Amino acid sequence: MDVLYADNVAFAFALTVFAGLSTGIGSALAFFTKKSNTKFLAVSLGFSAGVMIYVSMVEIFFKARTSLISELGLEKGSWVSVIAFFGGMFLIGLIDKLIPSSENPHELHTIEEINDTHADETHHLEQIQKREEALKNHKLLRMGMFTALAIGIHNFPEGLATFIAALHEPKIAIPIAAAIAIHNIPEGIAVSVPIYFATGSKKKAFFYSFLSGLSEPLGALVGYLILMPFMSEAVMGIVFALVAGIMVFISLDELLPSAREYGEHHLSIYGLVAGMVVMAVSLLLFI
Repeated sequence: MDVLYADNVAFAFALTVFAGLSTGIGSALAFFTKKSNTKFLAVSLGFSAGVMIYVSMVEIFFKARTSLISELGLEKGSWVSVIAFFGGMFLIGLIDKLIPSSENPHELHTIEEINDTHADETHHLEQIQKREEALKNHKLLRMGMFTALAIGIHNFPEGLATFIAALHEPKIAIPIAAAIAIHNIPEGIAVSVPIYFATGSKKKAFFYSFLSGLSEPLGALVGYLILMPFMSEAVMGIVFALVAGIMVFISLDELLPSAREYGEHHLSIYGLVAGMVVMAVSLLLFI
């Protein structure tokens, strides 16, 4: 019996690793594009926003509300899920504001701050262009890091859920893990593309995307070792609602505005719709 249980634990953990690290497939797409291809960046950022908005509003928030209602009742559970959702938005907005203005790409800087009064006009323009490029790169890098963090937090309880399902009912866990693996691929794109365009490093883009996927098996391991005695439906529901709010805020505040900045308006919308379609299909495949 102990041997059988150990085998189930090993199988459950392996399945969770497979599901989590599929973000690497999405991040590998960064290796097949050129850094100068701003149209690809615009579509990809719009795609990432579509993925995150759809999965947040349709899947994650729904799971949060279901968990909280089952634990707290219809009225209280509904209120807590909405409060936690907007709490996630407030949290990420607060983090955005706490970053010093000199490091915050949302803060505008005047030409007077950049100009050297003793330099000629050409030098002024070069300084402005360099400053603008640095701000754009910083914004993209920060966006990629926030996205990796949000997806990592989202993957953590997802990994725990996959692990528990595999431990108790392996036949049910296999399609669950496959569905998670498929929808982790566009999440990998969401992390890797802005980091690649910001740094020019495909290795960094792959590393951070891969790292966000590692939170899935980490969630399984921590859950197995520590959290199982304390984890409840209410706690899981609040975490899911917070993450949904964070992901929607990042999409609306950073991904979509940047997508429009780097390309035509329609490209970002086409990317947005494509991201929603891909995420919707990935969730429907294993119902």
